[in-house]
Amino acid sequence: MSRLGSEVLLSVFDRIYIINLAHREDRRAEMQEQLSRIGLGLDHPAVVLFPASFPPDEGKFPTRGARGCFESQLGVHRAIVKDGARRALMLEDDADFAPDFHALLSAMADDLRKIDWDMFYSVSPLEPGPGDREIGDHLLQLSPEHTFPLAHFVGFSAAFSRRAVPYLEEMQARPNGDPKGGPMHVDGAYCWMRAAFPDLVVLGSRAPLAVQRSSRSDIAELRFWDRLPVLRQLTAAARRSPGVLRFLHWLRRR
Repeated sequence: MSRLGSEVLLSVFDRIYIINLAHREDRRAEMQEQLSRIGLGLDHPAVVLFPASFPPDEGKFPTRGARGCFESQLGVHRAIVKDGARRALMLEDDADFAPDFHALLSAMADDLRKIDWDMFYSVSPLEPGPGDREIGDHLLQLSPEHTFPLAHFVGFSAAFSRRAVPYLEEMQARPNGDPKGGPMHVDGAYCWMRAAFPDLVVLGSRAPLAVQRSSRSDIAELRFWDRLPVLRQLTAAARRSPGVLRFLHWLRRR
């Protein structure tokens, strides 16, 4: 990839928000590597390093991690509205661009520029479901019933964020398990919001533009290999090895 990747990306999004915990220098360095692959960097004027929420406990949320992600993404929506961004890309700091990122984005960029969309989802492979509409070879317009997990590479329009701020704030204020939608994982909250506002135009790419990098979490219960300093360093390197990564996933299930 080269500078061309950044030109295409910035022709679709005028602001890029990267959610990062202040003390996670390792993830900032990894994101800098990812951005440099497409001719960008953390010092680019269109890139905003957004301070992630680091809550002391789970509060009313299912987990501490769920609360942190929810509060962080709510904060980004507030920033999109405040900054006057027309279309913004939100990246979590464990996102890795796909190897064919430039080719994939270039193939769908014209449609992303022409269509008046509210949300663009590109984090896992998609197949058409009931009510979805195919747009060219690479995009789907997703029905409100088409749910999806994860939220590490998602685009938003300003209009979406203006709706998201009060909607997520009301959800956050409700009790856990409220039938109107209480505190929950943020990807689930977006699914609830899409059901509440079926007029939202939500696009998804058939092939993901980014995958989620395996990385130590600061707001989830740490396994023994992330608590011990020597093992932590070895694990950080091992997470870049697919074979070792599969072994760690096996250990998590024991």
